Amino acid sequence: MRQADRWRTSSYSGNQTNCVEVGRVGDGAAVRDTKDRGAGYFTATGAQWSAFVDAVKAGRYDG
Repeated sequence: MRQADRWRTSSYSGNQTNCVEVGRVGDGAAVRDTKDRGAGYFTATGAQWSAFVDAVKAGRYDG
């Protein structure tokens, strides 16, 4: 499994502990839990990640 580059959290996270971190893997993204970084991460292709980000921006996951 290829290691993700430069993990980062959203600037909207502030000092919250319930966050995820995102890193680049090839043309896609890797996502891990900030509270349990050692538990591993999942990956998404570039197309999957773009579709997810577009859906978030459109408010599709708003409660």
